[in-house]
Amino acid sequence: MATISLTFPDGNARDYDAGVTPGEVAESISKSLSKKAISATVNGAHWDMQWPIDNDASIAIHTLADDAQALELIRHDCAHIMARAVQEIWPDTKVTIGPVIKDGWYYDFDRAEPFTPEDLALIEKKMKDIINLRDPVRTEVWDRPRAIKHYEDNGEPYKVELIDAIPGDEPLRMYWHGDWQDLCRGPHLQHTGQVPADAFKLMSVAGAYWRGDSDNAMLQRIYGVAFKNRKDLQAHLTMLEEAAKRDHRKLGREMDLFHFEEVAPGSIFWHPSGWRMFQSLIAYMRRRQEAAGYVEVNSPDIMDKALWELSGHWQNYRENMFLAETQDDREYALKPMNCPGHMMIFNQGIKSYRDLPVKIAEFGKVHRYEPSGALHGLLRVRSFTQDDAHIYCTDEQLTEECLKVNDLILSIYSDFGFDDVHVKLSTRPENRIGSDESWDRSEGALKTALDQAGMSYTIFEGEGAFYGPKLEYVLRDAIGRDWQCGTLQVDYNLPERFSSTYVTQSGEKRAPIMLHRALFGSLERFTGILIEQHAGKLPFWLAPRQVVVASIVSDADAYVHEVVATLRAKGIQAEADIRNEKINYKVREHSLGKVPVILAVGMKEVEDRTVTVRKLGEKSTAVVDLNTVATELAAEATPPDLK
Repeated sequence: MATISLTFPDGNARDYDAGVTPGEVAESISKSLSKKAISATVNGAHWDMQWPIDNDASIAIHTLADDAQALELIRHDCAHIMARAVQEIWPDTKVTIGPVIKDGWYYDFDRAEPFTPEDLALIEKKMKDIINLRDPVRTEVWDRPRAIKHYEDNGEPYKVELIDAIPGDEPLRMYWHGDWQDLCRGPHLQHTGQVPADAFKLMSVAGAYWRGDSDNAMLQRIYGVAFKNRKDLQAHLTMLEEAAKRDHRKLGREMDLFHFEEVAPGSIFWHPSGWRMFQSLIAYMRRRQEAAGYVEVNSPDIMDKALWELSGHWQNYRENMFLAETQDDREYALKPMNCPGHMMIFNQGIKSYRDLPVKIAEFGKVHRYEPSGALHGLLRVRSFTQDDAHIYCTDEQLTEECLKVNDLILSIYSDFGFDDVHVKLSTRPENRIGSDESWDRSEGALKTALDQAGMSYTIFEGEGAFYGPKLEYVLRDAIGRDWQCGTLQVDYNLPERFSSTYVTQSGEKRAPIMLHRALFGSLERFTGILIEQHAGKLPFWLAPRQVVVASIVSDADAYVHEVVATLRAKGIQAEADIRNEKINYKVREHSLGKVPVILAVGMKEVEDRTVTVRKLGEKSTAVVDLNTVATELAAEATPPDLK
């Protein structure tokens, strides 16, 4: 038998028979390692402990404590163990697919009866029984005819359909968890007992069409979460409880900010208070952009198909666009992006190298088709406003402009309390326009800017836009969730497609480099993130309703209006509440609406020209002179960029 050499992380090498498995390698090192091992890395690839190694390779054996991919293994095994548990309890249930997702997994089942919350508890108990059995996990490679016959004989039509959809003729890998079997690429753990029995939980049941097609059967999808230990699970469940309290849709109702209607799915009906907050965000961003040298423009919402063909959107993004055809047989599209409109504006008139960089900004309303099942309040919509801008610059200006955008983004996020920011660099996708040379230059420019700024970043291969690589700025919120917001993209392609030029110092015409830039990204989404970040208790300057002046007795009504007028003269959003209700009722109602400051006014306050100040979240109150309150609140109402 042929001999191969395996090199370990410490640089030492050992010889083994070709076909040795990582499990056998671990056992040759020590019995304890063999028992604790969950996976291996072979030549940089994640490797099942049962897969043979046929050639010289580097190898690392992993345990639960040190494997960066341990959670994926645990969650994948949980999906199989859950499917086994379901079929052991209800043998007539058909299984389909069960992938790993963020924080856990799901598995889709075809079962006549709907799953109930009591069923989930029953499945969880059965899963723990299976884990405690410590049943071995084993794998084999089968040819297609054998696999298809196996599933046909066992009445699993969905598995047969899955096999038929797999391209090529390569053999299929089959896994057994005890006696229960599934079609799977792997890898998996060594036995069911390696799944922590106290670190998973079944969360919910939802409907899901087979293969996402509404013409197919409706299945039942069970979601679960899993972690390495009970402490991590409890932390996740606590975070979910906190997230439910902060849900912007719930708070939006309580604060009377916005609502949604089926007549316009994915579009927002803004109420007065919500629209005021939205406009405060725009005003803040407008000031920051003007100070940074941007000029604001506005481009049409609907434009001819020819423009989108020229930009490449028609060929690469059409399935996400809302289309229209007029009686004269012209085809149009609602703009999904602002870039082509800005190209048309840049192309008006001759530009010199002295004019560059040109920075064009727009609060542009864009429209993108999202599947109805993906819509989620303000966070995932079909119609939204981008704080979009495009910078046209020279090669010599490129790095400096990227650095300026980076600094502006970080400064803005800091103003809103987001100081934990991570950057993702997404590189060229397979479906793209432009030459490899232009992509090399674009990706190199972004890397150089990040390196010069001293920013750490993660590279995501193949996830760039079709016209250029991009930076994505990811914010971490108060309860540890990550939100992708701002973006910066370098584009050599669009200016060339639109024949955009500037005159160089030597008198030649040359295409500028185009930077696509968004800071909040979607203003609607950023609004939702802010509401959840602050649990509705927004900073005073941004609060949709800043002050309510509430009367204690009707004789104080005239003074209430005087207080409101005094505050408004200072630029504070103030409103009167002179309803014939008890003051405690008014305080409870406005506190539920997350009004930051309630000023109570009775006859004592009228006589002394004072107000009783109650701030949201504080039990104590204070009696303060009216002019003092107005001055202090005016200072608190000043946006951070104006302080």
